[in-house]
Amino acid sequence: MATLSGEKVKLFSLSANKKLAQEISEFTKIPLSHCELKRFADGEIGVDIEETVRGHHVFIVQPTQPPVNEHLMELLIMIDAVKRASAKSVNVVMPYYGYSRQDRKSAARQPISAKLVANLVEKAGANRVLSMDLHAGQIQGFFDIPIDNFFAMPILVDYFRKKLNGKDLVIVSPDHGGAVRARIMGNAMHAPIAIIDKSRPRPNESEVMNIVGDVREKIAIIIDDLIDTAGTIGTAAKALKEAGAKEVYAACTHPVFSHPAIERINASDIEEIVCTNTIELSEDKKSDKVVQLSVGPLFGQGILNIIYDKPLSSLFEPKEADSNN
Repeated sequence: MATLSGEKVKLFSLSANKKLAQEISEFTKIPLSHCELKRFADGEIGVDIEETVRGHHVFIVQPTQPPVNEHLMELLIMIDAVKRASAKSVNVVMPYYGYSRQDRKSAARQPISAKLVANLVEKAGANRVLSMDLHAGQIQGFFDIPIDNFFAMPILVDYFRKKLNGKDLVIVSPDHGGAVRARIMGNAMHAPIAIIDKSRPRPNESEVMNIVGDVREKIAIIIDDLIDTAGTIGTAAKALKEAGAKEVYAACTHPVFSHPAIERINASDIEEIVCTNTIELSEDKKSDKVVQLSVGPLFGQGILNIIYDKPLSSLFEPKEADSNN
């Protein structure tokens, strides 16, 4: 337990990303409290909280990464447990929001699963959610409780400023929908943007049609919110090289890396993929081309700001680079 600003605070980690939870703990100086997750013979999940949470502000770290349903159910059960144990508030730290791509109906008789997840988290008893780079900003409107949507852009921009300082860059959106994200990164790095105009014949498959913008003799950085099977990124990198780009890098917040992502990444024209640790990568999802940056300090500062009643807005946007750099 920690006492900050006169408030009792506890930090818990479930099974999805204990390493990130430990980094948050080290940054905030809030020790990780103990809870035991159990799996019964029939597959049901149970939780035992080994210390009191009565009157505490509880923060639960649990991105709903694959296996999404397992991690989501763990979270819902834990929220219910601490709420019934008289926690003063229940704050969910969910860096990766599972089901976020199902944020609207694109055909008849389809669900809006991102809204359903919001309902479940809220109904279970959460008072606040902290997430990162939601696939669609309107997901924030699915909640009737506060939700803070942090951005990894400042972390990614800082990395590329140091690595590619002084290079002739172009920031590339892999589709029209990501143009705003590319523009934000381009403004922060004083670089132009380009857009991949593509069609998607089937889910998880893409076909590049055209490149809007000048990429010849430039170092291209493809920016997206997540990489799943890496089909889009691989195809885009090939098209950029064919259009004259000198080198191609890629950046994303969430490395989902569903099969066969790693095989495609290793075989691609991409020099390096820079992502964050919102999702903890298993050994079979690691590659020499993949660099992970920590979001632990960012979420840690967010938690401290919440406890101390300080604004969070300063944590959301990248600062513009010095024009002399």
